[in-house]
Amino acid sequence: MISVLIITYNEERNLPACLESVKWSDDIVVFDSFSTDRTVEIAKQYGARVYQRTFDNERSQREASIRVPFKYPWVYNPDGDEVTTPELRDEMKTVVNDPNRKEVAYRVRFKLMFMNRWIKYSSIYPTWVVRLFRPEKLSFERDINLRYLIDGAEGKLKEHFLHYSFHKGIPAWWDKHNRYSTAEAHEAIRSMENPIEWSTIFSSDHAKRRAAMKDFSFRLPWRGTLILYYLLFVRGGVLDGPAGWNYCRMRAYYEFLISVKIKELRRREQGLTI
Repeated sequence: MISVLIITYNEERNLPACLESVKWSDDIVVFDSFSTDRTVEIAKQYGARVYQRTFDNERSQREASIRVPFKYPWVYNPDGDEVTTPELRDEMKTVVNDPNRKEVAYRVRFKLMFMNRWIKYSSIYPTWVVRLFRPEKLSFERDINLRYLIDGAEGKLKEHFLHYSFHKGIPAWWDKHNRYSTAEAHEAIRSMENPIEWSTIFSSDHAKRRAAMKDFSFRLPWRGTLILYYLLFVRGGVLDGPAGWNYCRMRAYYEFLISVKIKELRRREQGLTI
């Protein structure tokens, strides 16, 4: 079987659907950042084991979460706003029970849902994220939008999970991405201290290529505007309909915030006014 790990903070709106979709596991762990809503109560209603730790940054929180005792060697790690499909459940059970497989972690694609629609094109689908792993084989780098380091072979699963990142409402999405943009600005300044590894941009490894492209994008002028046109026309966001068009504008403004905050941090380093 597979243990389930869900990291939470104020997920009372999302958590029931997430837990309902993983109730096939008899070892569910909710690793909570001292939520102030009913998150912990809901987790206990579903029979989950609850651990709590004060949040300092994403990297430290995830490192701490994978150190809790799990019943099984494999851990599936959905976020609180993700719903696991039956097809993905069945595929995960199949791969972990196959003794001939050498993988120690698997990446999974997701379908970003917004306004009751799969935002297929402008969400830069497919994005592969690590969700199934042997915890002792996993570590992280960066404090925000983590990079997963896997000690061993990794694989990719065919099925998807559903990602409801807007289910808490647009204000909650903006609040989260305002915080993220500040952390991203700090990370961007650190990354720009090093030269671009051009070979990585053309890597066959999707995660490495995506990370390299992100580092390259920090150096572009008019970054927010370029990303808007990239999502709408290069990635085909116009095909996502009104929901996709709104998503593209929101995503572009998030990237614009990162660029503005990079300028702010640099001015502060020079003792200049903002």
